[in-house]
Amino acid sequence: MSKRDDLIAKYAADLKDKLHVNPDMDLLTKVTIGCGPSIYNADAATVSGSDASELATVKNNFLIKKLGLKDGPDLDNAMATVMEQYGKSNRNKYRAVVYYLLVKHFKKEAVYA
Repeated sequence: MSKRDDLIAKYAADLKDKLHVNPDMDLLTKVTIGCGPSIYNADAATVSGSDASELATVKNNFLIKKLGLKDGPDLDNAMATVMEQYGKSNRNKYRAVVYYLLVKHFKKEAVYA
């Protein structure tokens, strides 16, 4: 298996074991590929749920630019919900998993079709 395949398997395990979500593997793979090389960098591969600038980056670069959503309180609420679901005490919130959960939350799977 390639390194990317290993990471996708790790993300799927995170979704199943920590979040009790049965992932759509095709969508998870596409979201992971969409993250680009950031998944291979230890710092960029994770999202800090307590860092306001990190959350602003997720909101602007992913939710608004990639998913085409309009800025508003519902974006902040969705990110807070995902961070809560992933667990505030969980220090390793993988970017691909956070993005996957946000895609599912907003029902924007068509962006990756």
